[in-house]
Parts: sequence; structure tokens; C-alpha cells
Amino acid sequence: MSMRVGLGFDLHRLEEGRPCVLGGVTLPHPTGPAGHSDGDAVLHALTDAVTGAAGLDDIGTLFPDDDPRWKDADSATLFSEAMRLVRDAGWALMNLDVVIATEGPRIKPHRAAMRARIAELAGVDAGAVNVKGKTLEGMGALADGTGVAVQAVCLLTAL
Repeated sequence: MSMRVGLGFDLHRLEEGRPCVLGGVTLPHPTGPAGHSDGDAVLHALTDAVTGAAGLDDIGTLFPDDDPRWKDADSATLFSEAMRLVRDAGWALMNLDVVIATEGPRIKPHRAAMRARIAELAGVDAGAVNVKGKTLEGMGALADGTGVAVQAVCLLTAL
């Protein structure tokens, strides 16, 4: 059985007046991730993880930020399209694991909703998706609540 691991990372500044969309879920928070699309750093990191594991192009190549088609795009659409490409390339998703590091919105109250939404988009059972939130303990460039950093890993198996 052939398996591949993929790693994804994304980082977005949090800005006033932007919806706080993470993991395909809108969180009640006064700031949200800035970006060419909706800025969902969770789905962006997951997109890079699954496409990387499948040996496909990264999110910036597949959905370039200089293409007006992707301006304010729903990252759920981008992730769903990436999952289609992964399946078309002969791979099935086994699991996803995500760490969200921020002093911005609290992640714990929204973990179940994020897991369910990511699983829905990926076409897997919610048990195959894990989401963890981490504070930055007042350290580093994001310690003042101005951003969110996400790391994601996935396991694919050949169909």
C-alpha cells in the first residue's frame, strides 16, 4: 500500500472589519484574517498539505492571488477543488491534523464545528480530522493578537 504525508503552513494578519473565517467556520471575533481570498489560514494550510502529499502544485500556483477570479473567494471552494484534484490523481485522504496558533479568537469553543466542516469538505468522517488551538503564551511576533499561524499535516493512501 502506497502512502504519502503532506505538510501545510499558512499565516495571515488579523484585521478589523474582516470576517473571522477559520476551518470553514465564521467565528465571532472583531478581527479576521486578511487575504486575497477570505483568508481562511486553516483551509489554506490544509490545501497545501493535501496537494503536497499528492505531488500537486501548491495553493498559490493553483489559485494565484493575482487572478481576479480568486478575489474574496471562499476558501472552502478552493479546498474542495484541491480535494477533487487529489482524488483524480489517485489518492484517498486518511486523516488531517491541524494546529492553529493565535492570541486572537479562542479555538476551543469552535473545534467541533471546524472538524465537522473540514470533514464535510474533505469527504471523510469527522473522526479523521483533528483541530487544536494553541496560544502563543505572549511570545513572538503574533503574541499581540495580530495574526494567526496554522500548521497542517495529512496522510494520503493510493486508491
